[in-house]
Amino acid sequence: MGARILVIEDNQVNMDLMSYLLTAFGHTVLPAADGVAGVAVARSERPDLILCDLQLPRLDGHGVLAALRGDPATSAIPILAASAAAIDDGGAALRAEGFTGVLPKTLEPEALLPALEAFLPAALRSAASN
Repeated sequence: MGARILVIEDNQVNMDLMSYLLTAFGHTVLPAADGVAGVAVARSERPDLILCDLQLPRLDGHGVLAALRGDPATSAIPILAASAAAIDDGGAALRAEGFTGVLPKTLEPEALLPALEAFLPAALRSAASN
C-alpha cells in the first residue's frame, strides 16, 4: 500500500518526473501547480505527505506552510520543502519555520525516493525502500 503524496510544483517537467517516479513505486500523486491550489488539495484530500516547492506562483512554499500549519485539519501532515537553491544551513532554518524536512530538488530516483519515504510510516513506504 503506497502513500498519497501531494506534490506542489509549478515546473511541469519536474512534476511529470516526480509523478512518474512516485507512481512507479506504488504511491498516488495528488498534483498542484501553485500554492493556492496546493492548500486547497491538502484541505480536501488530507494526503499522507506533502512535497512543496518553495518558489511557487500565487502563494509561495512559506505561505503554504503557514496556511496548513494554521489549520487543525492539516497541521500534522508532514510537509517537505523542496528547493533547487543551495541551502547553506542543512535546512535548519526551514525546519525551524515548521517544515518537517528538506529535500534537495534532485530527480535521481536513488536519492529522491529514500529521502522522501523516510518521512512516511513504514506501512506506506514502497517495497523497494523497506
